[in-house]
Amino acid sequence: MMRKIVVGIMGPGDGASDQERTWATALGRGVALAGWVLLSGGRNVGVMEAANQGARAAGGLTVGILPDADGERLSEAVDIAIFTDMGNARNNINVLSSDVVVSCGMGLGTASEIVLAIKAGKSVILLSNQEQHWQFFQGLAPGKIQRASAPDQVIALIQAMLV
Repeated sequence: MMRKIVVGIMGPGDGASDQERTWATALGRGVALAGWVLLSGGRNVGVMEAANQGARAAGGLTVGILPDADGERLSEAVDIAIFTDMGNARNNINVLSSDVVVSCGMGLGTASEIVLAIKAGKSVILLSNQEQHWQFFQGLAPGKIQRASAPDQVIALIQAMLV
């Protein structure tokens, strides 16, 4: 039996917009319905919380890689919590443990995860309506990321990658 596909959904925590949280909920649902495992930063805020809630509502399996040593900010929708006590250094674990990395919105932590994913040769999809985000990463690593404008497009891109 092959191991399950792990899709990392990365994005802002406290600073996530309503649009980013809506997208993340739809992404989590899409990941679960496809039978993949959702990996996130595991906290109970922003994109992490929304993606986990979307996956949980659709019967999916969720994994949270937490920056701290306790469950104080753990999303209730995380099935498997991994406590690292590593702060932002846990971003590399997020990336290396994911088969595909999806950026849903942008923040400093998310930007670091995208760069780490590109360096690790991971498949990266940027879901954003901000042209400057796309231009920045294309300038750093031309042709190394894909772009999507809606959650269903992200799911279709992942399915195409897995063929």
